Amino acid sequence: MSIFRDTLRQSLDVLLQPERFKDYGPNGLQVEGKAQIERIVSGVTASRALIDAAIEARADAILVHHGLFWRGQDGCITGWMKQRLQRLLAHDINLFAYHLPLDAHPTLGNNAQLACVLGLQGQACFGDQSLGWLGQREDGSHFASAHALAAQVEEALNRQVTVVGDVYSPIRKIAWCSGGAQGFFEAAIAAGAEAFITGEISEPQMHLARECGVAFIAAGHHATERYGAPAVAAQLAQQHGLDHYFIDIDNPA
Repeated sequence: MSIFRDTLRQSLDVLLQPERFKDYGPNGLQVEGKAQIERIVSGVTASRALIDAAIEARADAILVHHGLFWRGQDGCITGWMKQRLQRLLAHDINLFAYHLPLDAHPTLGNNAQLACVLGLQGQACFGDQSLGWLGQREDGSHFASAHALAAQVEEALNRQVTVVGDVYSPIRKIAWCSGGAQGFFEAAIAAGAEAFITGEISEPQMHLARECGVAFIAAGHHATERYGAPAVAAQLAQQHGLDHYFIDIDNPA
């Protein structure tokens, strides 16, 4: 089956409600391709590697979390930007990108899906635009320590994490926010979290973790944001009878 590009765009906008967010770039259709869509590829970032893989997969559309256009860019179509756009336009591929809306969706978003992968349950409740989630283990039990929590995160995400702060005390209340949400750490502490999981750590968070007695676990920007785009694409593909493939381009960051 196939659907019109505008039908898919409308379905994405209804599901993800981009109008609710103040974001760092445009959400929605970033590059217009063919009018009829039969096959969609999902991924984390609209990199050249993902675009090339989507071309190989004969995709009509790509859905990503990190698109091509961001606030503060100079607007010049040169270098890497030219190479990515050139491929999309040459193969008439639509590029859809949703940033904060894809983090925030209550069941399909990055934070909700990350919770499922890590065996946590919670809801959005803190930080800028209420993007941060606060909760606990699905079975209600506590982790013996931040080391134990970090070990579960490493196993679930299949990558080594960085853990700092109080690594020995039991942990029941856990906060998390996918990607580069290290700036949410103070809000997580104020919300009563005993541990905070996100993708990245910066220099100030090391000191805050040590001084406030709250564990900070940095599990990788890419690793914590692999789940929202394929979850959304899979649901819409099923709804509209489309082919869907998730292509994970390895990224250690």
